[in-house]
This record gives sequence, C-alpha cells and structure tokens, in this order.
Amino acid sequence: MKCIENWAKGLALFAGATLVCGALYTAVVTLVAQVAFPYQANGSFVEGSDGNRYSMLVGQSYSDEGHMWGRVQNYNAETFVGEDGSIRLWAGPSNISPASEDFESSVAERVAEIRAAHPEHAGEPVPSDLVTCSGSGFDPHISPAAAEYQVERLAKNTSKSEEEIRTIIRECTDGPQFGILGDATVNVLKVNLMLDGIL
Repeated sequence: MKCIENWAKGLALFAGATLVCGALYTAVVTLVAQVAFPYQANGSFVEGSDGNRYSMLVGQSYSDEGHMWGRVQNYNAETFVGEDGSIRLWAGPSNISPASEDFESSVAERVAEIRAAHPEHAGEPVPSDLVTCSGSGFDPHISPAAAEYQVERLAKNTSKSEEEIRTIIRECTDGPQFGILGDATVNVLKVNLMLDGIL
C-alpha cells in the first residue's frame, strides 16, 4: 500500500512539474516576449525596400568590393533536408583546433585575401574577427575596428564618401549590453542593406 502511495505521489509531482515548467512557464515567457519584445522574439526581422525579409541575427556572406565583409560563415547545406526535399540550412562552429595546420592555412588564406583587397593597410595587422569564424558560425557582427579597416575600400567602390560610410557604421553599432557587458559590435548585414539603400 505504501508503495502505491509513493508511486501516486511521484506521478502527481511529475504531472505538476510538467504542467508548471513545460506548459505554464513556456506560455508565460512566450506571452511576455510577444508583448514586451515582439521584434526580438520573432527573429529580429526587418522588411527591406526590395520586398525581402532579413534577420539581423544571421550573418550573410559578402565577398564583393562594394559591400562590407563580415566574419567567416560556417553554413552547412548538405546534411539535412526536409520531407519535401528542401534544404535545411544550419550553421555551427568549425571545431577546427587553433593549433592545427588546417586552421593556420585557412586563416593565412583569409589574411591574404583581406590584405589584397585593402592595400592601403599594408603592414598593418588584420583584425582577427575578419579571418576567424564565430562560435555560432553565423554571427552578423564584427568589431568597430574591423569595420573601420574596410572604410576606404567601400568608399572607392560605392558612391558614398568615407564620412557617409562611417555614419552608416555608427548607426549600425551596438554598444556593450547595459553599457558594461561585452564590447561594441557592428551589424554587417545592416550596414550592407543601408549601403544598398534597402534599409
């Protein structure tokens, strides 16, 4: 009899915890997010003047001279497909050891590419975030120093002056969270959408 009581109590506790933590908590957090932070809760999408939707949380790969370059993106479009055969794109860290020859060669290749496109910075170190992948594999942000590194190239290849480009960069720069946590970051996707006149 005692065993049955213990099982009943255990099942009741399990059901209650599932209801509170699995359903009630989720519903409350979702409701609060939708009311207080709907933009962030729904993916931080913006509607471009070209009719497309862009998530400010996902980095895009730009390699042409007229756009700002971001971090190395590590997308995978081969592993997963949906039931209808459509590609399920995902991203993640490369998991290549910084001590490996693969890492050294890929960084050296990227450094050479960056330096070739920015001869005005000959002899200067290349900002590390322009040659390495982030932990997420799709980070849309770079440091202000990495953004400034590209200003002259962008001015040469767009119809904008260096000061106009710096103004755009300032508009797309987020400061440390709460003013003290982390560093300032520049959203590369937002900069490029503004350069294109889409935002």
